[in-house]
Amino acid sequence: MDLASRYKGVVGMVFGDNQSSNEDSYIQRLLDRISNGTLPDDRRTAIVELQSVVAESNAAQLAFGAAGFPVIMGILKDQRDDVEMVRGALETLLGALTPIDHARAPKTEVHAALMNSDLLSREAENITLLLSLLEEEDFYVRYYTLQILTALLMNSQNRLQEAILTTPRGITRLMDMLMDREVIRNEALLLLTHLTREAEEIQKIVVFEGAFEKIFSIIKEEGGSDGDVVVQDCLELLNNLLRSSSSNQILLRETMGFEPIISILKLRGITYKFTQQKTVNLLSALETINMLIMGGADTEPGKESNKLANRTVLVQKKLLDHLLMLGVESQWAPVAVRCMTFKCIGDLIDGHPKNRDILASKVIGEDRLVEPALNSILRIILQTSSIQEFVAADYVFKMFCEKNPEGQTMLASTLIPQPHPTARDPLEDDVHMSFGSMLLRGLCSGEADGDLETCCRAASILSHVVKDNLRCKEKALKIVLESPMPSMGTPEPLFQRIVRYLAVASSLKSKDKSSTLWKSYIQQIILKLLVTWTVDCPAAVQCFLDSRHHLTFLLGLVTDPAATVCIRGLASILLGECVIYNKSVENGKDAFAVVDAVGQKMGLTSYFSKFEEMQNSFIFSPSKKPPQGNKPLTRTATPSEAEINEGDEADEMVKGNEDHPMLLSLFDASFIGLVKSLEGNIRERIVDVYSRPKSEVSVVPADLEQKSGENEKDYINRLKAFIEKQCSEIQNLLARNAGLAEDLASSGRNEQSEGSEQRTSTVMDKVQMESIRRELQETSQRLETAKAEKAKIESEASSYKNIATKLESDLKSLSDAYNSLEQANYHLEKEVKALKGGDPMEVPDIEAIKEEVRKEAQKESEDELNDLLVCLGQEESKVEKLSARLIELGVDVDKLLEDIGDESEAQAESEED
Repeated sequence: MDLASRYKGVVGMVFGDNQSSNEDSYIQRLLDRISNGTLPDDRRTAIVELQSVVAESNAAQLAFGAAGFPVIMGILKDQRDDVEMVRGALETLLGALTPIDHARAPKTEVHAALMNSDLLSREAENITLLLSLLEEEDFYVRYYTLQILTALLMNSQNRLQEAILTTPRGITRLMDMLMDREVIRNEALLLLTHLTREAEEIQKIVVFEGAFEKIFSIIKEEGGSDGDVVVQDCLELLNNLLRSSSSNQILLRETMGFEPIISILKLRGITYKFTQQKTVNLLSALETINMLIMGGADTEPGKESNKLANRTVLVQKKLLDHLLMLGVESQWAPVAVRCMTFKCIGDLIDGHPKNRDILASKVIGEDRLVEPALNSILRIILQTSSIQEFVAADYVFKMFCEKNPEGQTMLASTLIPQPHPTARDPLEDDVHMSFGSMLLRGLCSGEADGDLETCCRAASILSHVVKDNLRCKEKALKIVLESPMPSMGTPEPLFQRIVRYLAVASSLKSKDKSSTLWKSYIQQIILKLLVTWTVDCPAAVQCFLDSRHHLTFLLGLVTDPAATVCIRGLASILLGECVIYNKSVENGKDAFAVVDAVGQKMGLTSYFSKFEEMQNSFIFSPSKKPPQGNKPLTRTATPSEAEINEGDEADEMVKGNEDHPMLLSLFDASFIGLVKSLEGNIRERIVDVYSRPKSEVSVVPADLEQKSGENEKDYINRLKAFIEKQCSEIQNLLARNAGLAEDLASSGRNEQSEGSEQRTSTVMDKVQMESIRRELQETSQRLETAKAEKAKIESEASSYKNIATKLESDLKSLSDAYNSLEQANYHLEKEVKALKGGDPMEVPDIEAIKEEVRKEAQKESEDELNDLLVCLGQEESKVEKLSARLIELGVDVDKLLEDIGDESEAQAESEED
């Protein structure tokens, strides 16, 4: 065999010809005894020896792979009746595919198990033969066969999947093993779990074979979340089938329903005892719930409708009650379980008004200790020692307030300050405190000892309450807080109190690593609240600028080298909001005063560079963010008990990043998008303010006074020339300032020295462009005047055209009258001739009468013709003048007369018809 020769070459190349020859000869002798032995016992002994040596030696595995597979597969195919030989053959195959510990092996050693798996899976007939062994009655034959298939799957996944799909009833045989004895069932379950991770076709067949019913049957048999690792395997298989398939989710919803999954979340027995396996099973069940809530893959056309239906059904089946019990009331549950529970609650109410209302109406506790669920979640946020849990619970409020103005207004209506306690009053001692009062208490806590952790968390919740809701922002602006010591201070607005806390956080000196970590997100979260609060809220800007110290502090924070890039960037955004949302006209508080302060303190180039630094930071740069989403739980990815109970993320600080990684979750896509849009608006507004300075006072030089002996006309001309010159210079200055401001807005901090010459030329170009623009405006005005004059002349030409048409009509009428007269004369002549040819009688002198009538008619015609010629002469003179004027304007007179003639002829023809 060519393949066997290649394997022999690999063995000789790695181990040397002498060493490999010994292994080869020994393996070959055993294979010969198995193939050609006459005594059954001798053949069985040989296969036992072969199994032993292959399981212990990497070289033996390589030697076996060169020539042993045909012999072993021959036994499985032709000697089915000899159960012991089939068992031995399967155990030998399993040993050849199982990796040996390579801890002390040379790095250049070939991975024999991987090579053997590749060799065995090359032939699809081998997989078909192994699948046929699953129908054997012997327990160990089926057991070893499943283990071999699992080993092949670990090393040659794609080939095994293709071979199983092409084998008739291949998946069906594996599914039948789920109803076998427990040991075989568990092996088959593990194999199916690995097979369905990414193979969509296998997933469809497994679902068609009744996977849902069999999975929930096994879970029920094992006792739900209190079971062993089998429940985890069942849930992992279930997750593989539901993860990216809306159709499978719909099938589950309409057949089995969601009750079996929700029942896994029910706490049984001693609720405060959570073993590692029970915790992992709960996390797997919560992952399943979250998949149903998200509705399938993003690319599927029916995802949105399926997601909405799943969320509605889950809430109808009391899922919220189980989640609140597990995440809020069961504080002894591991942190990871509580965090996953909060994520499910947040996703469950996201974009679902009815579910949001249901959550708002939920209460927790018993008897007199009952309080709203949102209050309980807020209490957890303010009190928990786990940053993970704070972020997860914060996500619930974010989803509750997102595009929910009614819910925000409901929460903001409870923002009523309570009297400051005289003694330390822990929040947990008063479950009857309203949501707003608890939030305000959290905002003010820690002021005495400088511990602003609770204040920071409360600020994050307040940012959700006021986001995109002007009514809530104005409501919060009206809140006035009393001083902790009334005798030492006066009441101050909530907004200014939060600014003061930001200053306190900035002034704290970090003494150790933990305080540095603490400081790395306190200021950012408070700045996020201030930025969110100030958007589209001029009243908040006015409140901020009411204290002159606030602007000075913010300018210092932007230029503070000890602050992180994110802090300086957010402070710059807040400073820019004081420009774009500033409606004040008071000196020192208007937009120009803020821009002027920025220019004097740091310069616009340095100020705009803070935006670019922030956008390139770890928190705001999408390219530097890790992929979102939890890694699916598997046996290989199961966390240890210490990892499950670990609540902090201090060990996850990214190397080279000054900011806490927790900010990746709090600074979501919507906030980052808001910051980017504000950055563009700030640049445009500052350019506008900088290019139109506030200067309304003009000083007239003394030499512009009227000189003695100067008449009024000369004085007026001199003033006019001066004003024109000043206007030109002002336009040039404005253009220069505008060019400079735009250049500063688009240039980076590092381009100042390199691009000075280019910026100068740009400013000069802008000045020239302004001059050209003015000339263009003057030319446009002259063109409009010419167009108006042309329209007037065309109107006159049209009126003359109408007069000529009328004269032609009169002339035609006169011609018609003359023709009728001629016709009457003709009839009279005929009558005269007829009379002459009749009886003789005294006939009047017809010729005389005719001559008299003709003279009369000729006289009348000549009079009318003379009048007509006079009119035509007058009109001809006007037409000649009009033609000359039209020629000056560039109008083709001949063509115009032709058109008039054509229209007259057409009118005459129509009248004749």
